[in-house]
Amino acid sequence: MLKGELLSPAGDSESFDSALQFGADAIYLAGKEFGMRSASANFDTDTLRASVRKAHTQGVKVYVTVNILPRTEEIDRIPAFLEEAEDCGVDAFIIADLGVMSLAKKYAPKTELHVSTQSGIVNHHTANVLFDMGASRVVLARELPLEEIAAIRAKTDPALELEAFVHGSMCVSFSGRCLISNYLTGRDANHGDCAQPCRWKYYLYEEHREGQYFPVVEENGGTFLYNSRDLCMIEHIDDILKAGVVSLKIEGRAKSAYYTAVTTNAYRHALDDYYRQGENWKLAPWIKEELEKVSHREYSTGFFYGGEPGQQTDNGGYIRRYEVVAVCDDYRDGVAYLTQRNRFFAGDTLDVLPPSGVPFDFTAERMFNADGEEIAAAPHAMQKLTIPTEIPIPAGSLLRKRRN
Repeated sequence: MLKGELLSPAGDSESFDSALQFGADAIYLAGKEFGMRSASANFDTDTLRASVRKAHTQGVKVYVTVNILPRTEEIDRIPAFLEEAEDCGVDAFIIADLGVMSLAKKYAPKTELHVSTQSGIVNHHTANVLFDMGASRVVLARELPLEEIAAIRAKTDPALELEAFVHGSMCVSFSGRCLISNYLTGRDANHGDCAQPCRWKYYLYEEHREGQYFPVVEENGGTFLYNSRDLCMIEHIDDILKAGVVSLKIEGRAKSAYYTAVTTNAYRHALDDYYRQGENWKLAPWIKEELEKVSHREYSTGFFYGGEPGQQTDNGGYIRRYEVVAVCDDYRDGVAYLTQRNRFFAGDTLDVLPPSGVPFDFTAERMFNADGEEIAAAPHAMQKLTIPTEIPIPAGSLLRKRRN
């Protein structure tokens, strides 16, 4: 049985630690430049070096994205960045541009090269050419159905690894290349600065009817223009692996550490269950439910089973059913020591995601502030709290509450 790599996103150190804690086999991130998520905190050289060291002690790999489409002024700064990243010990670069790939071979020859999904790899010949050029892995275009992925696997060198996105946001683009943001706002999506105008509401305006706006909706086969559903393949990881994908990638470097924790944990448990159960594998219901506890748009299986996944037509926002209300710092002598993240109340039933990854509920019957005074509510961000409970809550656990 092919064992897939679980590849998780990290936009900052907190997300990086979440990916480590909840079972990633590899983590992808960006430096302060040249990555496709400029809004994230990302990693300077010192932070990158420390993160790589931390990951390697746990047998986890680190991949650095150098996946913008660089202009002339930027390309001249990339060699120094590649040399620094290699010196930090990163395991691979994720690259979209052939010029950057050539520079990486020259200035960071010991580091593996992964070709980004932005290169639009949709056939075996292109994959083989990139392998001959030095790529050890290609990240396949998200538009490919499983049967075409299997065909690429059958017609490429077995040493070439295939990677595919299995979870997260999608956009109206081909393999992540989009012009809408640049056109409407001047923010270049191909430099990691997307304003996400595909999520905005749009109306038609007729030039002779000033002040009258007509909503664009989907009815009876009409078209909703921009608002892509999110990808979720948690129920189909067996099909992904059988098609020959070796790395299962979660989108989300611009998302929270909580998102990274929950999605990594869910796919980790699903994969491990599949390895144990083989052909008898059946997704545990709680794993699927976990993915409903992060902010997301309506889920779909993307292009994997053919056709276009369609658009979310009721709104452009996220589904947010849960929020993190506290993080457990310690548990001893029947008391949980917490740091508050969002307001909650004594008497609330909370959903706990522990480092083991299997969630459970408990009721916060009573709680106390840092001065030992009993309180009815925890309204202050980062407030220190204690809650007596006979149910052990391990340090590092995330406490969640279902939203009304």
